[in-house]
Amino acid sequence: MREELEEKLKRFEQLEAQLVDQEVLSQPHKLTAVAREHGSLARLANKYRRFKQLQDQLQEAKAWAAGDDPDLRELAEAEVPKLLADREALWLELLDMTIGGEDSNRARCIMEIRAGTGGDEAALFAREMYDMYKHHIESKGWRTELIDLSPTELGGFKDVTFTVEGEGAYRELQYESGGHRVQRVPETETKGRIQTSMATVVVLPEPEEVEVDIKPDDYRLDVFRSSGPGGQHVNKTESAVRLTHYETGIVVSCQDEKSQLKNKIKALRVLKARIYEAKQRQLQQERSATRKSLVGSGDRSQRIRTYNFSDNRVTDHRINFTIHKLDQIIAGNVQPLTDAAIEYERQQQRGDMETLD
Repeated sequence: MREELEEKLKRFEQLEAQLVDQEVLSQPHKLTAVAREHGSLARLANKYRRFKQLQDQLQEAKAWAAGDDPDLRELAEAEVPKLLADREALWLELLDMTIGGEDSNRARCIMEIRAGTGGDEAALFAREMYDMYKHHIESKGWRTELIDLSPTELGGFKDVTFTVEGEGAYRELQYESGGHRVQRVPETETKGRIQTSMATVVVLPEPEEVEVDIKPDDYRLDVFRSSGPGGQHVNKTESAVRLTHYETGIVVSCQDEKSQLKNKIKALRVLKARIYEAKQRQLQQERSATRKSLVGSGDRSQRIRTYNFSDNRVTDHRINFTIHKLDQIIAGNVQPLTDAAIEYERQQQRGDMETLD
């Protein structure tokens, strides 16, 4: 915990220096990215600075309390309890602010929903999940933009990728990463048999330009014609793009826009997010011994929830949380699930809280 806070403060101080660097000031695009990241870290960094000041004041007061000067000793003994209480309260605030990991302060993220096992029913469920998240995002006042979409002939989605921007967006949405299982009777089922299908969700923090630098030589660009269900061409020009990153092997496609340039710009955003995620995942693995909570780990292979329509029930398997309000949740009221995940992680954080002295 302390190591993560030190790294965030170090990054904040680097950004402070860049904001007065003439090289950065002469590049408006880079300056905007630096200012945005600096602003997102400011609240946490300043609070941690205050915490470190309290630590120093407390150590000084304890030294005076153990000293020979009776007047200083009396003043220090009276000051120590207040400093201890202030430090404890500030530490709990810092814990709450860091729930969700190092990227919890990011206001922009990319969501991907893919149909899993279950054929057409899985694709229809993926479409419902997209609608569910879209309504939830609108209710939060966040903004969204479609990146890529692959529909099916029955109206489902093979996969859909979109961005989300707004205060607290990644902090909350990251808990949606993983496998989502649905149990219900499909509309196409004539004998009333319950079918189990899957969809996967991936939520990626979107890095700033200064964090992931990709040059044209770092990837291969392929262009092709956009197509819809059944292989029907959406347009006759080669506007769809595919980017293959040489170093990591990550592949990103985008065909939602009719403009090749717009598709490339969107694909680059997703590519940078995936590269950043890969680097962060490696870093988290190196620190796995220090982080016990896996609620927001983003492991897409993990089945995190079951949606049972016959019982109007949603169960989050990571935290053993069940709610019988599936009709409200699928309509866009995802907040009860988010709140339960955050509260679970909060309790884990406080339960594992390190000794401050």
